[in-house]
Amino acid sequence: MDVMGDKGTLYGTGRIARPSGEAEEAAPDETGEAAEEARLWLAAEGGDTEAASVLGARLLRRGDLDGAEPRLRAATAAGDRAAANNLGVLLHQRGYADEAAGWWRVAAVAGSSAAAHALGRHHRERGDEPAAEYWLRQSAEQGHTLGAYALADLLEHRGDAGAVTWLRAAAERGHREAAYRLARGLDRPGSGGLLGERGESSGEAEQWYRQAAARGHLRAALHLGGILERRGEVKEAGRWYLMAAKDGDARAACALGFLLRDAGDVENAAIWWLRGAQDGDGNAANALGALHAERGQNQTAERWYRAAMDAGDINGAYNLGLLCAEQGRIAQAEQWYRRAAYVGHREAANALAILLLQNGDASGAEPWFSKAAESGSVDAAFNLGILHAGRGEEEAALRWYERAAAAGHTEAALQVGMARLREGDEQAAERHLRCAAGGGSAEGAYRLAALLDARRPAVSAHELGEPVREKTECEEWYERAASQGHRRAQVRVGMLAAGRGDVVEAARWYRAAAEAGSRNGAFNLGLLLVREGSEPEAVVWWQRAAAAGHGRAALRLALVCARRGELVEGQRWASRAVELGPGEVGERAARLRDALREELSA
Repeated sequence: MDVMGDKGTLYGTGRIARPSGEAEEAAPDETGEAAEEARLWLAAEGGDTEAASVLGARLLRRGDLDGAEPRLRAATAAGDRAAANNLGVLLHQRGYADEAAGWWRVAAVAGSSAAAHALGRHHRERGDEPAAEYWLRQSAEQGHTLGAYALADLLEHRGDAGAVTWLRAAAERGHREAAYRLARGLDRPGSGGLLGERGESSGEAEQWYRQAAARGHLRAALHLGGILERRGEVKEAGRWYLMAAKDGDARAACALGFLLRDAGDVENAAIWWLRGAQDGDGNAANALGALHAERGQNQTAERWYRAAMDAGDINGAYNLGLLCAEQGRIAQAEQWYRRAAYVGHREAANALAILLLQNGDASGAEPWFSKAAESGSVDAAFNLGILHAGRGEEEAALRWYERAAAAGHTEAALQVGMARLREGDEQAAERHLRCAAGGGSAEGAYRLAALLDARRPAVSAHELGEPVREKTECEEWYERAASQGHRRAQVRVGMLAAGRGDVVEAARWYRAAAEAGSRNGAFNLGLLLVREGSEPEAVVWWQRAAAAGHGRAALRLALVCARRGELVEGQRWASRAVELGPGEVGERAARLRDALREELSA
């Protein structure tokens, strides 16, 4: 409870009270403090009410309750409202709450805002909210900072929208907790909390966080650091994190660790993570575990993951599962995944389902995939799509793919795009394929390019060496897929380059595809090399293509051998071309084989 203090003039003495929480006495000069107290004693003994009140407040602040009580009672009896308030404080400290309330009422009725605040607190502690609100409102309306904050707290508890007015009033008068809570409300404008739709810009929230942090509020410093870090002002963010961390805020120590880690200072990051973990921050313990796991120190990593669990961070169990899975300790990994999944860790539920699926337990995996997906795991939704597709349940698979795609899953978007292509819905297919391609899917880029390619008007053929035409959008997507190692895209880019007359570019992409194992790339590279007069190298690539099952390459080899007079080898490649096809190639190869056989038997 407050020791004296309101901003009212005390009974015509002209003396103004000190701010709430301070005794209502004139501050003596430090060098003459003993002399001033002696003067107060003499004046109080001589019947000076004001001196008795001030002396009683001084003794109360010092903890001398026995010395303070008679002075305060004497001043109260003479009508000093500050003494009545302080007498209430003294009696409250002695455990006589009801008698204290009686004196606070006397002072509050006489106009003491501090007493009204104390009386309001007294009634709230006893569950009498109407009386509490009455007296706290009296205090707040008289400009008492603690009264305004206590009234805001009471109104917020009841869901009264008027709470924000008094919270703001307390914050404007320098109450740091009020400033912090006001900032939190502004930081969550759509959460339906204290401010509801009145939540204003994050800039105002930052202002109140800054005010509270400047007054030593550790959580405000933490949130202010977070705002600054997200904005890229990491140096100032680090200063606020450091301030809060030094004063013992474990979350700030953890955040400072991540800031240092991102700046490349892993050793100092570990120091702050250690401090945060030792102070009970589970996230810091997890960070230490991950750091030791990266260094191959698995036993130490496991110890910190367990510490994270002990701190109530279920990520510790999930990380233990990952650690055990990496070491091949599958039974233990399953145990930890289950522990995290049972309390709602969605990624643990997904990992558990994958583990069960790998062990052949599809029926056991599906409920965990569903639980994870319903909790918002995008990967689990995609995995459910794969599970249903494997059973031939295409509609169910598509529903889950669409759900994952809507959340930005690249491979899910590819699957939806391909499904829409099969249905003939090119517009929807293009939309999803663009998402997949934009997300980095080489197959998505290739499929999108093929879709756009099919819409292109026919263009006249170009001879090699003619001027190069401008690239179209579909070519750009083909090239993106090709640069990611997509072999069919590489072949197609080579073909388009050849169509533009760009021999060097065509050869580069055909060679890339051929070296990656593309038989079409090897065949086309051979054709290009023959045009350029490099038949021996072309034969090498055709042999590679034919060995991989390319019928046209086998036919080309048969023709080369026939021209060179290598009839037996030519007959062998012709027979191979007949086997590989397709039909037109097989017919030509059969005629060539028969001709070579006749010539050999002649």
